Amino acid sequence: MTSLQTLALTATMLAASNLFMTFAWYGHLKHLQASPWWIAALASWGIALFEYLLQVPANRIGFAGGISLAQLKILQEAITLAVFVPFAMLHMGEGLKWNYLWAGLCLVGAVYFIFLG
Repeated sequence: MTSLQTLALTATMLAASNLFMTFAWYGHLKHLQASPWWIAALASWGIALFEYLLQVPANRIGFAGGISLAQLKILQEAITLAVFVPFAMLHMGEGLKWNYLWAGLCLVGAVYFIFLG
């Protein structure tokens, strides 16, 4: 597998895992407000299982394919924001905020610098 294919596969798997992570971490705030916290925790753990079933192999594939630990981490952070913003807007009903844009630009810079040679 070429380096670009490894990066694409890793990023795709991390994006899918991040979707599960976002619902595990924040979905209960909308759907389980009336439930005890431990119900929300159990539901979140159930969702997080699918996150880990994608995230662990994604990181292993990326690392074995030459993506450094720091690059994997920064890539994950950029993906986190890319998944979180639509989740916050579409699922949680929050508006788009300027700080999302500025945070995104900072992460784009971080991705650039961490992958720069």
